[in-house]
Amino acid sequence: MKKSFMLHPQAVQRNWWIVDAKDQVLGRLCTQVAILLKGKHKATYTPHVENGDHVIIINADKIVLTGKKWETKMHFRTSGRPGGFSATPVSKLKTKAPARILEHAIRGMLPKTHLGEKMFHHMMVYAGESHPHAGQHPQIMKLKGE
Repeated sequence: MKKSFMLHPQAVQRNWWIVDAKDQVLGRLCTQVAILLKGKHKATYTPHVENGDHVIIINADKIVLTGKKWETKMHFRTSGRPGGFSATPVSKLKTKAPARILEHAIRGMLPKTHLGEKMFHHMMVYAGESHPHAGQHPQIMKLKGE
């Protein structure tokens, strides 16, 4: 009888990736980043072990939304208190905090558990070209459709 492979947390190998969000469609970019964060692109993927890679996203302010989503799409959040619900148009969010658009979309694609929270913290999003992670020697990720 053949046993299934289960990755041990001590044996996790993490890479660093740079993803350029310039002229990329929001949803298609986020699904590929979520796969990197979960580790599903590796042959050693194990659902209960956090073996995803670190992802650096640059040019978050140059993301593309299709159709009329810049005018109609809203981001919702709540403080959890009565009357604490707020809605912000994505067009306003793009000028105020463009990284939050990507963070919100990618967080929704990760598991809603402690493991998903750990995965989310391995992602860094920057609005411009520069980032402070040159010491980790990140590789440039070629996305599908490029």
